[in-house]
Amino acid sequence: MHWLVGQWTLAQGSAAETVSGDLEGFATTLIILLLVATVVALVTRRLRVPYVTGLVLAGLAITELLPERVGLDSGLVLNLFLPILIFEAAINTDISRLRSTIKPIALLAGPGILLASAITAGLLKLGLNLDWIPALFAGVILAITDTVSVIAVFKEVAVPSRLSTIVEGESLFNDGVALVLFSLIASVYSAGSITVLDGLQELFVVIIGGTFVGFGLGYLSVELSRQSDDALSDILLTVAVALGAFQAGQFLGVSGAVAVVVAGLVFGNIGVARDASASTKITILSFWEYAGFGVNTFIFLLIGLEVDLTTLWRTLPAVLMAVVIYQAGRALSVYPLLALLRLFDRPIPLRWQHVLFLGNVKGSLSMALALSIPLGMPGRENIIALVFGSVLVSLVGQGSSLPWLVKRLKLSTVSSISQQAEELQVKLIASKAAQDELDSLLKSGILPKAIYEEMRAAYQARIASSERRLRDLYNQRQAQSFNDVGDRTKLDAIRRRLLLAEKGAVNDALRKRILSEDLVQTYIKELNEQLLKLEDD
Repeated sequence: MHWLVGQWTLAQGSAAETVSGDLEGFATTLIILLLVATVVALVTRRLRVPYVTGLVLAGLAITELLPERVGLDSGLVLNLFLPILIFEAAINTDISRLRSTIKPIALLAGPGILLASAITAGLLKLGLNLDWIPALFAGVILAITDTVSVIAVFKEVAVPSRLSTIVEGESLFNDGVALVLFSLIASVYSAGSITVLDGLQELFVVIIGGTFVGFGLGYLSVELSRQSDDALSDILLTVAVALGAFQAGQFLGVSGAVAVVVAGLVFGNIGVARDASASTKITILSFWEYAGFGVNTFIFLLIGLEVDLTTLWRTLPAVLMAVVIYQAGRALSVYPLLALLRLFDRPIPLRWQHVLFLGNVKGSLSMALALSIPLGMPGRENIIALVFGSVLVSLVGQGSSLPWLVKRLKLSTVSSISQQAEELQVKLIASKAAQDELDSLLKSGILPKAIYEEMRAAYQARIASSERRLRDLYNQRQAQSFNDVGDRTKLDAIRRRLLLAEKGAVNDALRKRILSEDLVQTYIKELNEQLLKLEDD
């Protein structure tokens, strides 16, 4: 008996030592990755190289330095990293901007990804002699656009806000559509066949179902946030909503990615934008900015660690052909669809279309889906190697050349008058936000009225000065007849917001049966004509 107890104790000790050793190895690896990421951030900023490209190259270089092998786990990316990235993008998206660009976004994220997937799959089958199922898997995986690199470029190079909104909006929704398509192809592989009608019906149900799940959890989180009124509690709540919406969608058989997008949009535009105090808003958005940055850092480092250079060199001709093929698929979906857009919405300038095409950079979701291809499928390893190589070439090649290309296109010009106006707008927005916070502090009894009046008067003087100078600049621009494109588009952006506000109010009155439908439709038609005449912003 004593011998058994001794053996059991020894086994326990051995297991504890094993777990302790694993944790020590994990901690060491984590420290190395954090230090590497810090060095990469400093070097890329000095060399003006995209951060994500530097991370991938660093991952390739440090593979042998790590105490244990670190791999890109598809389950970790899909269930943890992806919901965090989607929610972070959604919570920072202004829904009024999204609504004004919903038609091009819907075209690119819906028919666009279907068309790009089909063209890429067909060309891969012909060019690389793949079977249909592997070609379809590869087509969907390589049709996904990871816009982290593109948005990073937009932060360095000034671009019109409407273009930035289209890029961000497409990235929000095309991940969800791609995941649904991937699941449909997996169903075809397991079941043997599926009709086109059944496929479209399932696609519709999954997306609409994900939208309802997202709305439900989003509005529930807003109500809970109103009850707590605490920034740290709201952070915990938003993390639970981001991860929970994805899992709820998966459990119910609908799109978890779409559920996360909708929940993030609801919380960001109602819970944060309308109901949260200034300090709470800053805390929540700062947390999610850090979360998105941290997840992207680890993902792109892991991409570099995951790629085997020997395998890449062996498959390089096929990889280069795949890159050309998915670029052709992207071109044949972007340019024709946006040419059709002019029939029912403001046309997208050709230079903007070049950015939407050239920004077709691949990323972590493509690699995660490649690893999720059903085990046992013939040609699975070849598809994984093809996708991994394509992602690496895309990140290093397109990612590093994109800033230069965007600068060459000269998408946005800012005059000295426009720059002065923006500086004054910064002061105006900040001062009015501070006044709102002062009002809140007075109502809650935290701030005595005498101090409140003194501080509010100081802000009011700054507001009056900014408004007076802005009025003078506006009159100056009128005298110059708005010769500068940037000046015209800045004013047109304000006019667009006013026209959209009119449109929303009139539609709301129609829903409440206050106005007749004929009168409303006539007025909305006039508003749409005015919107189409405005310069792109």
